[in-house]
Amino acid sequence: MTNSFSDNFTQNINMLDSKLRLKESFDIVGRDILVGGKKRIRLYFIDGFCKDELMERVMAYLMQIKEKEFLSKKTAREFADAFIPYVETDVAGKPEDFIKYVLSGGIGLIADGFCEGIIVDARTYPVRSMSEPENDRVLRGPHDGFVETLVFNSALIRRRIRDTSLTMELFTVGESSKTDVVVCYMKGNVSDKALNTLRRKLNDIKVNSLTLGQQSLVECLVTKQRFNPFPKVRYTERPDAAAACVLEGSIILLTDNSPAAMIIPSGIFDFLQDTNDFYMSPLIGSYLRIIRMFVFALTLLLIPLWYLLIRNPEYIPQWLDFIRIEEPNSVPIIAQLFIVEIVIDTIRLASINTPQALSGSFGIIGALVLGEFAVSAGWFVPEVVLYMAFVAMTNFTQPSFELGYAFKLLRMMLLGLTALFNAWGFLAGVVIIALEIAFNKTVTGQSFLYPLIPLNIKALKSLIFRMPINSSKN
Repeated sequence: MTNSFSDNFTQNINMLDSKLRLKESFDIVGRDILVGGKKRIRLYFIDGFCKDELMERVMAYLMQIKEKEFLSKKTAREFADAFIPYVETDVAGKPEDFIKYVLSGGIGLIADGFCEGIIVDARTYPVRSMSEPENDRVLRGPHDGFVETLVFNSALIRRRIRDTSLTMELFTVGESSKTDVVVCYMKGNVSDKALNTLRRKLNDIKVNSLTLGQQSLVECLVTKQRFNPFPKVRYTERPDAAAACVLEGSIILLTDNSPAAMIIPSGIFDFLQDTNDFYMSPLIGSYLRIIRMFVFALTLLLIPLWYLLIRNPEYIPQWLDFIRIEEPNSVPIIAQLFIVEIVIDTIRLASINTPQALSGSFGIIGALVLGEFAVSAGWFVPEVVLYMAFVAMTNFTQPSFELGYAFKLLRMMLLGLTALFNAWGFLAGVVIIALEIAFNKTVTGQSFLYPLIPLNIKALKSLIFRMPINSSKN
């Protein structure tokens, strides 16, 4: 492709028609307009992305231009300022830029006598209603949510932060998809080091397409995470939660075609927070966070610790005699635990692929039938089903599916080590988990244990306890 437009109008439209492949693609439209009886203008747009009413208005206005008025304009910028009755216009000096804007939904305009293309940002994307996210509900508070259209998502944040320090930088990622990615932050609040690191990583991404939206972007930003299951980012589909994080100094990544905003950086203590905490009083919010922290520990350690104790009955104190298994069956306990772990995921996957009207009842019936009959048939002891059901339920006390599966994988590793090496295996597993957390890094290179390492008492206190809104500027 040539690096610039020619001063020959016919040559320009032949080149663009060829590159845009108008004859092969039915939805890419090229529309000619005659101005003043002699001069020609050609419009390029994607059928379905442009508003019909706007197209009619622009075309009617262009058709009324007199030849003398047309010839009085020396540059494409002057022509756009004088004759394009729309708010957002731009000039593209390179054909590749012109084509990129057309394919993203804008109207491209080539006028006879100009060596530049004119872009009219009149795109409108198909969009669903801004309803409350299914996986991030609150008891009180706004019930709007992010959608798959980037401009709408940025507007939802702007609506909540009316400050000129709010900055939204646009990046384009993907050789073929050319996906728009917005870096949202508050100038003066954000860490310059973290921001520059993120900019560099975005500019260095070499990928054909962000096929899976924000997940593909995360995998491009985090290239080395083979054996550490802890998530590098948090996600939210709530504009109020995203705006709050921006004001606290975090960076929000918005990806076109994705309703999930990425919160960067995110450490292990950040997952203690939930949107509902802020719609409760500080006392209740702090209580919920402490419960969530206690549940995190139970999710990881309850099953392996119980297995260690029943394998070594001499370790069981008298006040914990109720955890003993009175009637062990022929299937080893460790096998039962791993089987139930797999069965729980099987039921979850089946529920996801079951029609919505039936998924809830399917999950309940499947769990009851499998649990009841497995115990009755002597496959499992009741304690295994009870404790595994409790652990499965605790995964839903926090909204991050990635963190839930990180706990699951580490719990299974801890169980395996305990089965192989008894108490020493349990201790080794706990040490490995601690090292996984300690040596993990966020996307921007910050410690996963911040604000514990390095120590920031004020920040740590605000993450563990829900502080009153009037105790800080946020």
